[in-house]
Amino acid sequence: MKRSFYHYVMKYREPEPNSRESELANSMYDDLDFPKMSEDYHELSNYIELTEIYFDKISIFDDLWEEYRINIKQELI
Repeated sequence: MKRSFYHYVMKYREPEPNSRESELANSMYDDLDFPKMSEDYHELSNYIELTEIYFDKISIFDDLWEEYRINIKQELI
């Protein structure tokens, strides 16, 4: 079974964020409206781009999406 992007990024969550990845993960965790089950880039990208708390995290989203995509592909092999 394929993990959602949200569940993939949660591996970076930390009580005291010390990286851009952990900042994004913590923001996603605290955001009750985040599409947690989505695996769709366009849905997630639109949400990130249109939600104010993510304005400074768009580039890390793109980096983590690429990492997620590669990891999911490897899990399916």
